[in-house]
Amino acid sequence: MTDPAKPVAPRRIETLDEVPPDTAHVVLELIERAAAEDGQSAVSEQGRLNLRGGRRPGIRHLLLYVGEQLTGYAQLEESDPVEAPAAELVIDSGARGRGHGRALGHALLDLSGKRLRLWAHGGHAAARHLAAQLGLALFRELRQMRRPLPGETPLPEPVLPEGVTLRTFRPGEDDAQWLAVNAAAFAHHPEQGSLTQRDLDDRKAETWFDPAGFFLAERGGRIVGFHWTKVHAAEELGEVYVVGVAPEEQGSGLGKALTAAGLRHLAYERKMPTAMLYVDADNIAAVTVYERLGFTTHEVDLMYRTET
Repeated sequence: MTDPAKPVAPRRIETLDEVPPDTAHVVLELIERAAAEDGQSAVSEQGRLNLRGGRRPGIRHLLLYVGEQLTGYAQLEESDPVEAPAAELVIDSGARGRGHGRALGHALLDLSGKRLRLWAHGGHAAARHLAAQLGLALFRELRQMRRPLPGETPLPEPVLPEGVTLRTFRPGEDDAQWLAVNAAAFAHHPEQGSLTQRDLDDRKAETWFDPAGFFLAERGGRIVGFHWTKVHAAEELGEVYVVGVAPEEQGSGLGKALTAAGLRHLAYERKMPTAMLYVDADNIAAVTVYERLGFTTHEVDLMYRTET
């Protein structure tokens, strides 16, 4: 005589504008387990900040439960006035291959009105398969590039344009002016250019934040460019976190000088053995600059979107 089949626990999805702190902690643990399995987090730094930072305009959270067990998470960001809403999703590493990712994907499509952009960090085969199941087409390729430090390609001395000086960021004092320059430098890039004081404060509160690695270029006492570096201590990686140049200074060589200053800081002051950065594959000019600095592609993040 055989035992009756064990009943399958029902699957349900909750949609929240704000995740309670205790639940956010459980979601972050799920994200970390999946990252340990995949070698990369399926939810970006900004997504993790959104998750634990309380209610944010335009952000919604989808929690997938099997019975009472949290099994999947997705985040939908709808703040861009032009582009389709953007999303990220993750399924617990021990619960994959059971249709949970597809269920979350369809919930995202319904919530976004069938206008969706979906990130696949690392471009793993399972994520590409899910995108195809959801009817999404490849839209964007974001490359992670790396180079050894100091490496065989020499790190150049920064050569600043005439009249430009370099110093480091002063928290509180420089916030407003930096946000304005960042918005101008990345007016074409809504993810970076739309950063607010709250976004900056979130990053300043992170354990990795170090104003000594946040370089500002000034002309006549006014910020005209910056290179914000970031250290991933556990991975021994130094990141070119973001380099920005005010529109009126673009083409002057300031971006190259700022990049050099940050790389030298990571190599010689922070003693990082490897540098990394992210750049859009279709930004040929930037990719060429980084390749000349000795960077090569390490892995890619892919974004898919609906055709409508």
